[in-house]
Amino acid sequence: MRMNTKKSMLKRILILALVIIFLLTSSAVRVLYLQVVRGEELSLKAESQQLMDTEISAMRGTIYDADGNVLAQSATVWNIYLDPLEIDDDEQRNLIVEKFTELFEYDEEEQAELLEKTKAENHYEIVEKQVENDVKEEISDFMSENLLGDCIGMEETTKRYYPYGSLASTVIGFTGSDDQGLSGLESYYNDELTGTNGRIITAKDAVSNEIASDYETSVEATDGNSIVTTINQTIQYYLEKGLRETLEEYQAKGAYGIVMNCNTGAVLAMCSLPDYDCNDPYTLTYSKNIEEIEALTDEDEQAELESEYVQNQWRNFTVSDTYVPGSVFKTFMVSAALEENVVDLNTTYTCTGSITVEGWDSPMYCHNHSGHGYQTLTEGLENSCNPFFITIGQKLGVHNYFKYFDAFGFTEKTGIDLPGESESQYYEEDEYGLVELASASFGQTNSLTPIQICTGLCAIANGGKLLQPYVVSSIVDSDGKTVEKTETQVVRQVISEETSETVREMMKSVVDNGTGKNAYVAGYRVAGKTGTSTKLGESADGESDKYIVSFAAIAPSDDPEIAMLIIVDEPNENLGGGALCAPIAAEVIEEAMNVMGIEPIYDDDEIEDLSESTPSVVDMSLSDAKETLTENSLSYVVIGDGDTVVRQSPSANSTVPNGGTVYLYTSDTEKETTTVPDFTGLTVTEAKNLAKTNNLNIEISGNNMDSGTVVAYKQSEDEGTKVEKGSVIVVSFKNTESVLD
Repeated sequence: MRMNTKKSMLKRILILALVIIFLLTSSAVRVLYLQVVRGEELSLKAESQQLMDTEISAMRGTIYDADGNVLAQSATVWNIYLDPLEIDDDEQRNLIVEKFTELFEYDEEEQAELLEKTKAENHYEIVEKQVENDVKEEISDFMSENLLGDCIGMEETTKRYYPYGSLASTVIGFTGSDDQGLSGLESYYNDELTGTNGRIITAKDAVSNEIASDYETSVEATDGNSIVTTINQTIQYYLEKGLRETLEEYQAKGAYGIVMNCNTGAVLAMCSLPDYDCNDPYTLTYSKNIEEIEALTDEDEQAELESEYVQNQWRNFTVSDTYVPGSVFKTFMVSAALEENVVDLNTTYTCTGSITVEGWDSPMYCHNHSGHGYQTLTEGLENSCNPFFITIGQKLGVHNYFKYFDAFGFTEKTGIDLPGESESQYYEEDEYGLVELASASFGQTNSLTPIQICTGLCAIANGGKLLQPYVVSSIVDSDGKTVEKTETQVVRQVISEETSETVREMMKSVVDNGTGKNAYVAGYRVAGKTGTSTKLGESADGESDKYIVSFAAIAPSDDPEIAMLIIVDEPNENLGGGALCAPIAAEVIEEAMNVMGIEPIYDDDEIEDLSESTPSVVDMSLSDAKETLTENSLSYVVIGDGDTVVRQSPSANSTVPNGGTVYLYTSDTEKETTTVPDFTGLTVTEAKNLAKTNNLNIEISGNNMDSGTVVAYKQSEDEGTKVEKGSVIVVSFKNTESVLD
């Protein structure tokens, strides 16, 4: 019995010892596991409970236009979040939901989502991002009034603003919610524009959770650099205005334009339509696209087409897409031929309407199927005669043709500082036969980017130097110091100054006498070339062709400052570049010359049509007023029976056309008004007569030739508007003869 008791006791002692050993061993293993395996993880957790790490957002750099106007700028906004674990009861929850619903106009579903967030088992639930300061202040007042400081928090962040909305949008681009540049300059210069965020790290008391200010470390945020662009806001505005009006009127697929300083390579204006508002890039802007989507009944198809059109309006066609340049390319052909001395200004050709090319079964036709007849080289360019240029290509030969094709930069990207520049699509030299050379000679066969074409035009304009185009003139740091400046970069000399001057003079004849008459601007010498390219195989019915029409311009032709390319893609009427694109170029040239301080020089015929400043005759005796107006070659109409002029229309110092009429009031009577008629479709003479009949003055803009093909197409005051008698209505005229050349 005693023996059994001893054995039992020993057994218990042994079991206890084993338990103790196991516990000690387990603790050691546990400690080892926690220190070695999970040491870093637990250390970070402990640190996070003891430290408060707050990020300080850096400001993204500003984007300026050439005159220092802000095109894109960041400002401080606030993210609003909740700490659900600090919310005491349903009363506070309902109070928060009610206030936020009022501020942010939540619907029932959004209210329910917010209520769920107030019940979350964590310390951080984001409610609203990028809240403006006025709303943030209202939330702060709400927190103070209701003692909710521990329940609602605010984080400082930044938001991108674009003061001019859609102006130059495809150039500027936009940013995402993370402040990352997604397109345009915002993307290309993202690294320069993006700053470095700062931090504030503060120790917390583990017991009271109070911040211990003695243990605070901060790293200041470094704001991003800013960029100064070459974009001139006024030129950009008028380029977009002209393109947008034409896009809408002719329901085109797109409308594109570039204006460059031909002596530096700086891009003064660039536009691709349809475009978008940089502040709201996901919303469609083109009525035609919106209507096409609304016409669909299937929601999936609607969503797919909308996505396609949204992405399309982000594209900068002038840089990221290619097109067949058509007859605009003839300016480069004639430049090469003159430079190689295979033609001169005395070269002639008789066009019968077509030409036979070896290897091609049927004749190659001129756009004028009846033929242009006998022509000089200049007349061949004026008429945009395809057979003439096919013969020029044959004289030049494949090797020389391709030498200048390459020299003008058409085999390589321009290197412009914008994202997504496309490669050109072209035949290599050894791929050319007689047929390919013939087609290429009048601007078909190869696909080039608009920026390549405009850069090549600059070489024709500036004495033969190919320049690298650029959009950003300088980069400045947050202290305003210039850290990088763009210098004009000459890539190569392509043609001689003599050839450059000759080709410009020929292009001026295209505007004076040829297909580019609508690019005429009084007081300035404009050089230009129209173009049409057929988009083979892209018609919806498989029969009618689609077209891209264009116009290239240089101004002033005798002392060039700008080169320009205007393109309209698939207009709904078969109108050429002379009808659709040249009028846009004329308006932009007139505004650009004014902005650049280039004074007009008028010839005798232009002086006769000039508007002049209306002399002031108010308070003069009626007889003196009549004498003053007569001396200024102005007519007059007297209203009233007094002896002294008390009011006049047009008013003093406003413009009135040469030979116009001033209405003189000799008594204090009400202004006499008239109704503006519809001038559209009238010739210059017809419009002048109609204006006189309606007691109005008209100022002629655009083509001032008085013929049946030159008609009014736009007026400064809408038909039916009531205006004072004597008011000046600006009426724009253009030649309606349209050549698909």
